[in-house]
Amino acid sequence: MILITGVTGFLGSNLLDKLDNDKVKLLIRNKSSFFVSNKCYEGVINSTATYTEALQSVDCVIHCAARVHVMKDASVNPIDEYREVNTAGTLNLARQAVEAGVKRFIFISSIKVNGECTQIGSPFKATDKPNPQDPYGQSKAEAEEQLLALAKETGLEVVIIRPTLVYGVGVKANFASLMKLVSKGLPLPFGSITTNRRSLVSVYNLVDLIVTCIGHPNAPNQVFLVSDDHDLSTAEMVRQMGLALSKPAKLIPVPVFCYSLVGKFTGKQDVVSRLIGSLQVDISKTKQRLNWTPPYKLEDGFKMTANALVSEEKC
Repeated sequence: MILITGVTGFLGSNLLDKLDNDKVKLLIRNKSSFFVSNKCYEGVINSTATYTEALQSVDCVIHCAARVHVMKDASVNPIDEYREVNTAGTLNLARQAVEAGVKRFIFISSIKVNGECTQIGSPFKATDKPNPQDPYGQSKAEAEEQLLALAKETGLEVVIIRPTLVYGVGVKANFASLMKLVSKGLPLPFGSITTNRRSLVSVYNLVDLIVTCIGHPNAPNQVFLVSDDHDLSTAEMVRQMGLALSKPAKLIPVPVFCYSLVGKFTGKQDVVSRLIGSLQVDISKTKQRLNWTPPYKLEDGFKMTANALVSEEKC
């Protein structure tokens, strides 16, 4: 039996679609009519909640729930709030999992544990020393460290997966906004952003890796990075969106230095950095240790996302 947390989220809902419902339990914040099942349990992720009933007869926990990263966090003390859910909450669930006899704990972490950006040709690796730059990344890094310590202490099989930017049907935020702009045929000022490189991962490839890790003998007590294994520049990403939408992107070659100036004067350097900077990951360890390759090409993921967007706009 598998217990999944965060099943109402983007990743969790896609993961649920790929698993046998008869072998899955769900831990969610609030029960709803959508989850009409005696295998659905209500509970929040924090340092004090009890998960005894949900963990009964469970062999593997897939922990997708988290206090997610938000831009311009308005919390008075965001690091404490991230730690309460992502660090203390994760360890509380893991320790109770050990007591319940759970064998494997799969933790969905974040590439933000590695850092925010890379130099061309120097991608992040699973063996790199953590270098989180914000409270969200720090809380995930601390959870990883404590989970691996718990594994040594108790024998719990911990698997850590650090996704880069995840996209797919149902994705929100910047990726969805950019694809919508491309779908409208508007000229976009990204034509000169051709020398950076970004690693992305479709939710379909991420889910496939998670499923692989459920029973793989080489997965325990390892950290895995994941991507579509196809890095691309911002300009190429927009062109790929246009191809997926059957609407060629119209790109204007605005000099890259202009973005840096705009970021400086508007105080949005972080937004500009993600647009013009690089963030690459090396997934060679993931491929070799698990004998795994991404089953979906980047073009496939973009096409599925685009088709869903077009259908949504027609409704």
